[in-house]
Amino acid sequence: MRRRGSTMLDDTRGAAVIEFAILTPVFLLLMTGMLAYAIYFGTAHALQQLAADAVRVSLAGLTSQESRDLVEAYIRNNASSYMLIDERRLVRTVSAIGNDGVQMRLVLRYDASALPIWNLYPPLPLPDDEIVTATTIRRSVL
Repeated sequence: MRRRGSTMLDDTRGAAVIEFAILTPVFLLLMTGMLAYAIYFGTAHALQQLAADAVRVSLAGLTSQESRDLVEAYIRNNASSYMLIDERRLVRTVSAIGNDGVQMRLVLRYDASALPIWNLYPPLPLPDDEIVTATTIRRSVL
C-alpha cells in the first residue's frame, strides 16, 4: 500500500523507459562509429597487405624493370581478391630508390569514397576518403 503523503518524485515507475530514451541515441552513435571505423581499418589493413605481398613478389625479378613488371602484374591480378579493395580505385607508384636500384618502393593510393561508411549517420567524424600506404624492400644484388 502506498502512503498518502508520497509525491511524484518518489515514484520510480517508468525510469527505465526514460533512461532508454536518453541513452539509445548515444549507444547507436557509438555502435555506428565502431562499424564505420572497423570497415575503414579493415580496408587499410588489406591495402597494406596487398602492398607487402606485391613487393615481396618483386624479389623474383632479375632486373629493376622486371621487378616493376612483376609488381604491376601481381596487383592487377590479385587486388580484387583482398577484402574491400576495388582495383579500379587503386593508384600505384613503383619506383627504384637510389642510383643502383637496389631498393624498390611501392606506394598505393586507394580512393575509399565508395566504402559503405560514407552512407552512415552524417554527424560521425569520419576519416579521409583516401588511404595511402607505402612499402620498401631491398633487392639483393648478384
